[in-house]
Amino acid sequence: MQTQLLPDNIQLQVSNLKMHFPIHKGLLRRIVGYVKAVDDVNLVVRSRETLGLVGESGCGKTTIGRCIMRAYTPTAGQILYRNKEGKVVDLATLPANQLKPYRRELRMVFQDPYSSLNPRMTVMDIVGDPLIVHGVAKGKELEDRVAMLLKRVGLRPEYMRRYPHAFSGGQRQRIGLARTLALEPRLVIADEPVSALDVSVQAQILNLMRDLQREMDLTYIFISHDLSVVEYVADRVAVMYVGKLVEVSETEDLFHNPRHPYTEALLSAVPKTDPRLRTKRIVLEGDVADPANPPSGCYFHPRCRYARDRCRVESPQLRDIGAGHIVACHYADELSLRGIGEIKSGL
Repeated sequence: MQTQLLPDNIQLQVSNLKMHFPIHKGLLRRIVGYVKAVDDVNLVVRSRETLGLVGESGCGKTTIGRCIMRAYTPTAGQILYRNKEGKVVDLATLPANQLKPYRRELRMVFQDPYSSLNPRMTVMDIVGDPLIVHGVAKGKELEDRVAMLLKRVGLRPEYMRRYPHAFSGGQRQRIGLARTLALEPRLVIADEPVSALDVSVQAQILNLMRDLQREMDLTYIFISHDLSVVEYVADRVAVMYVGKLVEVSETEDLFHNPRHPYTEALLSAVPKTDPRLRTKRIVLEGDVADPANPPSGCYFHPRCRYARDRCRVESPQLRDIGAGHIVACHYADELSLRGIGEIKSGL
C-alpha cells in the first residue's frame, strides 16, 4: 500500500500518532477512561541519523518505539516508512498479514539483556532464529552466518553453542545486537540498550553501535533517560513529557540552548565533569501529570516555574523557532534558559 512521498532524506515520519490504552473497571470490565500514553506526536527520522528520544519514565518513549514496530496498533495517526525499494508505506494501518517484510527492515534492541534472551536457547538458536523464520539461511550457511554475526559484534564464534547464563551483561547485549543485525535492517529502535550495564561496559556497547551504524548505513532511534549517553550518540534529540513532544533540535543546540523549561530542568540534573560548570539543580515540584487525566493547557504548567495564565488554559503547539529548533512553549522566544555548558558564578 503506497501512500504520499517522503523527502529523499527522510526514513520515517510519524504524524499525529496516538496510543490510548483503555481503563477497565467493575465486574463487566467497562471502559471508564483512557491512558494517553502517546498523545498526538509528530516527528521525523532522517536516513542514517541517530535520533535520541528522552524523558522521564512513563512519558511514552517506549510506547512510540513499539508503535513503530507495530507491537502495538496505534489508536490514530500515521507512521510513514520508506522501504528498501523506495516505496512509502503507512505502518500504522498496514494489515498484520503484510507486516512480515518490514520485520526484516525494522528491528529492536531491548533494555534488559538478561530477560530479552531465552535461557533455554543457545546463542546459535537465538541469533539464527530470525534467519530461519524469514527463510534466509539454513544448515551450514546458517551456522556460517551466525559465526560472522558474532565476530561482527566482538564475540568468538565458539560461543554459539553456549547458553545465555554463561555470559556477562555486556556480552548478552552483544548477542542481542547480533540477533538484531541478522536480517540486515535499515532502522533500529534501541530501547535503553545500555541502562542495565556497568558504566565501563556502556562505552564499549555505544562505540560498537556507532561502528555498526557506519558499516551498515543504519538509522537509529535511541530511547533513553540518560542525557549523558544521548549527548554522546545522538545527532538530534526529541524531548517528551506525558505523551507529548515538547522540544526537538540538533543535539549540540538543545544541550547548550534549551528553549523549553522541562528540557532545562532535565539538563540541570546531568553530572558535570568540569568544576567550573557546577550549577544548581532545578528541582521540579509536584508530581508528573496523570496521562489518564492530564491538566488543561500545557501539561507541564503545574511544575513550571515560568508558567503564566495562558499556560493553564491554552495547549502550546510545536513550532519552529529557527534553525530546525522545534518547541512547544508559548514563551520560548522570551525565556532565557540555562544550557548544560554555561558557567554560572555563585551557583
